[in-house]
Amino acid sequence: MSQLSHKSQLSKKIQYQEEPNLMANTLHKVTVKTSDIAPLSFKQQQALRAVLECGLPHVAQPYLAIAKQIAATQAQVLAQISHWQEDGLVKRFGLVVKHRKLGFKANAMVVWNIADDKVTEVAEQLSSCAEVSLCYRRPRRLPDWPYNLFCMIHGTDRAVVIAQIAAMTKKFSLEDVQKDILFSFKAYKQQGARYGKKGDVNG
Repeated sequence: MSQLSHKSQLSKKIQYQEEPNLMANTLHKVTVKTSDIAPLSFKQQQALRAVLECGLPHVAQPYLAIAKQIAATQAQVLAQISHWQEDGLVKRFGLVVKHRKLGFKANAMVVWNIADDKVTEVAEQLSSCAEVSLCYRRPRRLPDWPYNLFCMIHGTDRAVVIAQIAAMTKKFSLEDVQKDILFSFKAYKQQGARYGKKGDVNG
C-alpha cells in the first residue's frame, strides 16, 4: 500500500507521529455503516490483518476476494477496516510504489532546525510545494541532532532536486535556518505495516 506517480499520487501530509511510513503517502479512508453488520470473530480479524499486511489482491473486487478468503462477507471486511481506521490501528491505507524502479533515484530528505513556535507555519509552507511528497515533525535529539522538521523530495536528477531545495529555501526566507540534505543511496525495504508477530495469525 503506498505511491504511484511523483506528484499526482504523492499526496502531501504534515505528520506529527513518531513512526512515519515514508512509502504510504496516498491515503484512503474506508467508510461504511456498521450498525447492522455482524462483527468478525477474533480469528477472522487476525486473518484479515495478515491479508492486509500483504496488500490488496489485484482483482476488480479486492474486498470481496478477501472476504471469501477469511470466510466472511465483503460488508464485514469493510466494516472492520473502517473500525480499525477510526480506532487508529490502521493509520494509512494506500499504495506502496517502488519509486526507484520508476526512475526516481535522486531522493533527498531535507532536515531543518526550525524554531518551535514556527514549525507548524514552515511545515505548511513546505507542504504546499509540489515537489515535496512528505513533511513531518520529529523531536530533536540533542546535542547531536538539532533537526525537528523533515521533508522528502523524490526526483530523477540530483542537480534538479538541489535546485528545488534552494528555491524553496529562498521562497520561504529560510536561508538562515540550519539544515542538511540527506540523499538516499539504497532502498533496503519497502512494505506496508505489520500488525503482529510472525505466527500470530495461526496461533
